[in-house]
Formats: sequence, C-alpha cells, structure tokens
Amino acid sequence: MKKILLYPFCIVLLTLGFLTASAQSIDSTLARYADKYQAEKTYLHFDKAAYVPGETVWFKAYILKDYLPAEESKNFYVDWITPNGEVLHHTVGPVVDGATNGQFDIPAGYEGAFIHVRAYTRWMLNFDTAFLFSKDLRILPKSGAAKQAPVKQAPVFTLQFFPEGGDAIAGISNRIAFKANDQWGYPARVRGVIADSKGSVIDSFRSVHNGMGYLTLQPKDGLTYTARWKDEKGIDHTTQLPAIRTGGVGLQVSLSGNKRIITLTPSGAADAQPVHLIGTMNQRMAFKTDVPLKAGEPARRIIPTENLPSGILTITLFDAGWKAIAERITFINNNEYTFQPGFEVQHWGLSKRGRNDLQISIPDQLAGANLSISVTDIGMERDTTSTIISSLMLESDIRGAVYNPSYYFKDSSNEKAQQLDLVMMTHGWRRFQWEEIAKGKLPVLTFPKDTSYLFFSGKVYGVAKGQLSGTDNMFLLLKEKDSGTKTLVMPLHTDGSFGDPDMILFDTVKVYYQLKSKFFSNAEARFMTDRLPAPNYSGFSKALLSRNVLGDTTGTYRHRLLASEALRLQQQQEGKTLENVTVTAKTKSPVQVLDDKYTSALFRSGDGYQFDLVNDPSAVSQLNIFNYLQGKVAGLQISMSGTTPTLTWRGGSPQLYLDETPVDAEVLNSLPVADIAYVKVFRPPFMGGFNSANGAVAIYTRKGGDQQSSSGKGLSNNVVAGYTQLRQFYVPNYQSFSKENEKPDLRTTLYWNPLLMANTKGKKAVVSFFN
Repeated sequence: MKKILLYPFCIVLLTLGFLTASAQSIDSTLARYADKYQAEKTYLHFDKAAYVPGETVWFKAYILKDYLPAEESKNFYVDWITPNGEVLHHTVGPVVDGATNGQFDIPAGYEGAFIHVRAYTRWMLNFDTAFLFSKDLRILPKSGAAKQAPVKQAPVFTLQFFPEGGDAIAGISNRIAFKANDQWGYPARVRGVIADSKGSVIDSFRSVHNGMGYLTLQPKDGLTYTARWKDEKGIDHTTQLPAIRTGGVGLQVSLSGNKRIITLTPSGAADAQPVHLIGTMNQRMAFKTDVPLKAGEPARRIIPTENLPSGILTITLFDAGWKAIAERITFINNNEYTFQPGFEVQHWGLSKRGRNDLQISIPDQLAGANLSISVTDIGMERDTTSTIISSLMLESDIRGAVYNPSYYFKDSSNEKAQQLDLVMMTHGWRRFQWEEIAKGKLPVLTFPKDTSYLFFSGKVYGVAKGQLSGTDNMFLLLKEKDSGTKTLVMPLHTDGSFGDPDMILFDTVKVYYQLKSKFFSNAEARFMTDRLPAPNYSGFSKALLSRNVLGDTTGTYRHRLLASEALRLQQQQEGKTLENVTVTAKTKSPVQVLDDKYTSALFRSGDGYQFDLVNDPSAVSQLNIFNYLQGKVAGLQISMSGTTPTLTWRGGSPQLYLDETPVDAEVLNSLPVADIAYVKVFRPPFMGGFNSANGAVAIYTRKGGDQQSSSGKGLSNNVVAGYTQLRQFYVPNYQSFSKENEKPDLRTTLYWNPLLMANTKGKKAVVSFFN
C-alpha cells in the first residue's frame, strides 16, 4: 500500500521540481540574455534617395544597443553589392559614441538599377541576419544613355493568412489576419469569402489597409477552410487557410489606449489548466504572470503600457509545463524617443549662390546631440517611406519588409495604432527559441565583439613551436599613400603574433618586412588577420527594387540632367590641354632636389658625400647598398666577408640611418637597392645624431614621384588595409575669390555634415551653405 501511494507522490514532487526549475531557468536565462547577449541594431542616413553612376554616396551610421548608443563595438562594416551578389566595396569605419560615417564612389560605368547596402557590426553577425540593416539605393541611368524598353511583367498576387497566436483552434473564436501583395512586395486590394470543405460560405472579407485585414472564424474539428477571392484586377483565386488544431488555448491581444487586453480561451476542459504569460521587450522581461483557466470561460489580463519603453512587446503563452504554445507581438508607442529640435533661419540666401545660415537647437532636457544633416536641390526625388525612427523602432525588430513603415509614426492616432497592429499580426518575429531558453541554453557566439579599433597587427606562420623565444623582432617598412616611409622594429610574441595598439590604420599601406633570424627563412607574415572580410553574397536575392525602376519623373529627370552635365564638364576639364608656360628660374641639380625632398633640418647640413640612386642606372645591378658604396667614399672601409657587412671610419663604426631612424647593418643588407632613392654619407663627426663621432650613413627610401627602377632581390611585402579613408564633403565658398567659383554649379547635394554636434553648453549647432 505504501508503494502504491509513494509513486504518485514522487511523481508530483518531481513534476513540481521540474516546473520550478523551468521557471527559474527562463528567468535566469532571460537575465543573462539581457546582460550578455543584447543585440545591436543600426540605421544609415544617406545624403539623398537616388544616385547616378560616378556620384559619391555619403552616409552616417547610428548604432544602438538597448536604446542607447553602442559603445563596445569599435568597427562598422558596410557592403556595397550588385544585383548579382558581387561586392563592389567592403568599407570599414571606426565607431565613436555609437556612430560613424563614410562614403562610397559609385563606378562611373555602373549599369545596375540599384546597389544593395548591407551594414553591420561583427557582433550583429552572431544573430539572425534578417535583422541586419539592408537597403536598396536606386541608381538612375545617365541622361542620354540608351534607354531599355521597360519589361512589362504582369503582377502576381498572393494572399497569406496568419492565425493570431500562431494557430487556429477548433471550437473557439479565432481572429485570423491576412496580407495580400504582388511579387515585388507591394500591397494589393482583395476581397472574397471563406468556405468550409462542405461548400458552405462562412464569412466574407476585404482588405482595409495596405492589403491587410482580419476576419473572425470559429472552425469545426474535421473541416478545412478555403478563401475564394478576387485581386484588384478582378481575377479569381483560391487560397487554403492554415490547418486547424483540435485543441489548445487561444491567445488574443486587443488595443485599448495605453493598455493591452489579453484574452485566453481554452478549447475544452482538457486545456483548462494553469498557464503562464511572459512579456519581453528588447530581450528583457517586461512582465510575467500566471493565469488559471476554467473550461468554457475566457480569462483576461490587462497590461498597462504607459511606463514601458516604445518598441515591440512580445507576449508568449506557456502551458503548465513551460512549453511555449502561442505568441503575439504588439507595438508600444509612447513617443518618448522623439524630440523636436529648434530650427532658426539666421540668414536666407535669396539670390543665386547666396549664403544660408541656419541654427539648430535641442531641448533643455537633453544633455547633447550627435546629428547628421543633408541639404539637397528641392527639385530632386525624395524617399520618405523609411526614417531613422521607423527603422530603429520597427523595421530592425521585425522579420520581412514593411511597406511604407514611416506612415505609422506620422501621428499617434488610434487609427494608426490599429493599422500598425495589423502589421504586427502579419509579420513573423521570433528573437527567442523558447525550447532552448527553457533548458537554459544560450546562443553559441561565432564572432567576438570588436572592442578595439583596427590597429597594425598580424601573425607569423611557418615557424615551428618553440622557435620563438619572446625576444625575437621583425623589421618593417611602412609606405603610406602620398607620404614617406616609416620604419619599425616590432617584437614577436611566442605564438607568432605582433601588433601595436597605438598604431591605428586609417588607410591602406604597403608593408615590407624581414624576420631577423636565419631560422625563419621559410616563415611568412600575415597582416590584420582579425579584420573581418566581406561575406559571400553569391546566392544573394536579385532586385528588390525591380518594380521601383519606373519611367521618368520630374525629380529623376532633374537629377540625371544635373549629374550628366557635371560629368561632361569633368571629362572636358580632364581632357583639356594646358597652354605652354615659360618660366625663367635658376634650376637645381637632381641631387639638390633629392636633398630638399628627403632630408630634415638636422640631416641637411654637414660635410659629406651625396648619391642619387634615382638617376644612376648602375645602382640596380648592385646586390645591396653596401656593395654600391664600396670604394666610393674615401676613408670608409666596408667589409663584406661575414653574413652582415661591417663599416669602419677613423677607427670606429659610423651610425647607420634609414629614413633618419637609427638601424643596424643587418636591416640595410636586405633592403632592395631599387627601393632606395638617396644616400648621404657624413664625414666624422656628424653632429645631427647620437653616437655619430665616426660619421654617419643616411639611407632614404623612395617616395611617390620618383622613377621606379626594376626591382631586385628584396624584402617580402604585402598591402595592408585598415579603415576606409574618410573624405571631407566639399562646400564651395562663394564669398571668397577663387577660380573654382567661375565653374557651373551643378551640385544635387548642397551640404552634407555627418558630425553636426549640438554642444552641452549652448545646445546649438550652426549650418552654413551656398545655393
């Protein structure tokens, strides 16, 4: 008898223990999600809505984490992709206070109808890529270009049904939303009836907003249901409704001002068990409540929302065993995310090329503001369908494209709220996998956060374990664009890695390197190994804007006209031959030109010898610079008997310099003579540096503009990419005299400033630009 009673008792205890553990697991896992796995989202502000091949796209990126500027991620990536999935460019920008900016030059010969832009941080790649920022930038054909006849493609309409909560349940009243659109995602007007499998017409329906609407259906067990409907062309269609569940608990959410009314309806006595409701926002728990159910009686809960942040509230229903059985999203809009800036015109430029002065101020309750502003020609096309508000508050948290999302934020009327609720009912959204949450499982991270900026770094491969002692060095020559050469001696860690966190790369550099040990002859250095490459977009979707490429409008015509004329004048200017100009002046010798170009003040004076390797054809044939100098300097003895050359002058060793940085002979021995432009040998004593009582030999590597001789045996080299170079947006100044001001002004973007800062003292920012 004891055994018979003991088993049920143990089962009850085990069940209660499991339920308690599941509830605690969900609570603790959600807390860890909010703390360690908070997602980031971004919005890109472009200077205008459409572009012409050859133009520059200017952009500002805003990156948020949990409603605040993302401060941990330091690097931001933007991919510029053709309709065929080819990456035109993979730009990388440094993030400061949750923002960055940049530009992209559209190739002059680009023929695509759009460029797809995808933007993200490394951290964002750990989660569903459906939530990455994506936008198609429309590319207008150049004026005068051969126009292709538009392909007339008939619209293909589809109709989808979405039972509220996820499933339609037999025996209870279900609200079923629907959405009709064409193959391009544009909404379609539809009307029709619902019939059961016996042929009886149950109800009628019609779209009420952007192809969306809903109907109420109480299905019967064992029957199926079909929609017979007409599209806006009057063509007949049939669509099967989703399968009907035989049992369960219905979930309905209704809007009532700043409240959400949740109604739970069990389909029968078997489903009338206690259930659990959890609300989450931005991966944080907003509320949790238990709801007892009775057979045949709906249960209601009222959720106040006035103290919740704006955004998507996910309401999830769990059964008694903490298994998710229904889910519904609803949008909370308390308007706390917006502010109205002050906008004062201090001076209107009412004439051609007149100056405009604007003052922008922010409300007193804000500590400061980081803004971006674009001013464009008023005749240009505009795209107001998506804004920073609709993107960050809605689009970045919902799966699937929303048609004209900014419409829902134009005002806070009840009509807009009800229409937005249709968007909630017809778009799938699932940030959590509740089965994993209940087990306490967290996502596996593939990409760590970029918590440091892109600094010069790398790793040496091809070295056996144990060969690196931690005291080894590598010699580096860095050649930046339009600048001289920088020499470095960088320590190697025992794992082969190297780097300098203080050396941030803001452009591409050419790197020559040498590993200073005979044991590393087969080793190879790879640079910036942590830099995130562009993803593979080979299977990328084709045109999302295919229907948007329509005939001319006044805005697109004006844009093409101005851009094409600007391109014509630019080509004309590039091809114009300059008139001959006769200049009378005392010319400098080639050696004097090199001395002025390469040496600083300390190395410009002094008694010695000068060698011009740029104009010496015999220099290329020398194995190294020491072979070249042998016998050319009286008193300087150069011995090549060992592996490393030795130099003596007046009983001591002269100091060696590479680009005016002290080095040893081993470094110079491997430097290609073809990379050397100028050598200056100073007789003892040389007063321009330390330890130079026995003279000095200064070696200078070539800069841009020097004639490059054929390369001989030299150092290993590589091209290392850092951040994408930032450019300044050009704003003409018509109040000052300049030859440039006489040219025609065909700008379509008059002013672009991605770093408009309203300071904390006056909280004002001033903008000036010319017509």
